Amino acid sequence: MQNYIVAVVSSAKAKLFILKPAEFPEYDSKSKLTEVEELCSSTQELQGQDLWSNTKPGRNRGTASQAHGYDDHRENHRVEFERRFSQEISNKLSQLIQSNQPNQLLLIAEPHILGILREVLIPNLPKNLRVDELTKDLCQFKAHELQSYLIDKNLLPASVKPSY
Repeated sequence: MQNYIVAVVSSAKAKLFILKPAEFPEYDSKSKLTEVEELCSSTQELQGQDLWSNTKPGRNRGTASQAHGYDDHRENHRVEFERRFSQEISNKLSQLIQSNQPNQLLLIAEPHILGILREVLIPNLPKNLRVDELTKDLCQFKAHELQSYLIDKNLLPASVKPSY
């Protein structure tokens, strides 16, 4: 039997799914994509003043009321927040892979997050695990919508046979 794990990731949220065979294959052969975990980035939920002491980046007033700009390196901080979230996702995926022994992992993420995930996750994966990628933000999809979309794109099979 083929085992599939699907990870759908954005900079704020990650959903982890397992493709399960139909409960009664003699009546319904369609497999079911089941969400097993949802992770949220705590820093992406914070807004403005909760995350930064000054909500307007790169502005300061001089003594003569002249404004001058500077780089407060917020983009570097955002990248670091995304890297930490990617590490958290990688840890959860490693646990899921360890317990389910899948043959295939499907990573679906925004381009910059996918790059960070690749960097953090791929070196720790089993060599026999096939990894496919899709560069899209599909976090807003429900499990059945995501499954239909991935079947249409030929990234998931319509049915998987149960193991006995």
